[in-house]
Amino acid sequence: MAEASARSTTQSHEAPIARVGIGGWSFAPWRDNFYPARLTQSRELEYASRQLTAIEINSTYHGTQKRTSFAKWRDETPDGFVFSLKASRFATNRRVLAESGESIARFLDSGIAELGDKLGPIVWQFAPTKPFDPEDFEAFLALLPASVEGRKLRHVLDVRHESFMTLDYLKLARKYKAATVFTDSDKYPSFADLTADFVYARLMRCAQTLRSGYAPKALDAWGERVQAWAAGGRPEDLPQVDASAPAKRKREVFVFFISGAKERAPAAAQALLARLGWQAPPWEAGAKGK
Repeated sequence: MAEASARSTTQSHEAPIARVGIGGWSFAPWRDNFYPARLTQSRELEYASRQLTAIEINSTYHGTQKRTSFAKWRDETPDGFVFSLKASRFATNRRVLAESGESIARFLDSGIAELGDKLGPIVWQFAPTKPFDPEDFEAFLALLPASVEGRKLRHVLDVRHESFMTLDYLKLARKYKAATVFTDSDKYPSFADLTADFVYARLMRCAQTLRSGYAPKALDAWGERVQAWAAGGRPEDLPQVDASAPAKRKREVFVFFISGAKERAPAAAQALLARLGWQAPPWEAGAKGK
């Protein structure tokens, strides 16, 4: 992949108003409606990273990845591209979160720093059956380091039990400067309270019957919400626990189209990026037949 590595040092994404992407890059249905015909699977990340501005890596949730894999992913993508990572489930799917120190360290020391400047937020996803225990949850947050191998870390909390929709949770998340996932779903708690200096949204309503996953009006609305977040404001039409929380300075925004009709996720992400004024760089014509 030396050719792709060389391109990644010269071709870059112009800074978008938000990072918008999908979960992973290896999904068979995308070979029918996203990837060019005859594109080899080994070049799917190279292609996807030039049509989107971020990808959430989900394989890190299920098992430990190799340090060499993170380096390879870094080299296959253009400058300015960002990966977010789902942290290991062994750190979050446990009865006592305060006892997850070893699992947290194993994940963070697996080589994620090899992503370099392309290392984005770390998503800690909790089970829907895990209720909010203030003491235990704070003990977990205290285990999350600010950096790894010299790379600053940004932590995101994907809480999936209704008991987290409290002021006590928000105070803890803000104390530890961890963002809270806004989940666009009826299945999980959905609240847009700001708890960090960046925003992380996971949109889960892609419909198979819609070519772009979301209806045009819905994508227009998301474009407006992203712009509000990026400018330091708060979308007034999203649910919040504490509507009185003050808005702050401009924020970096991450939006991922996840779940739902996954085959439509790339189209939805591209449609939102277009509404935010971002243009994908041209794909090399010669790559389509390789």
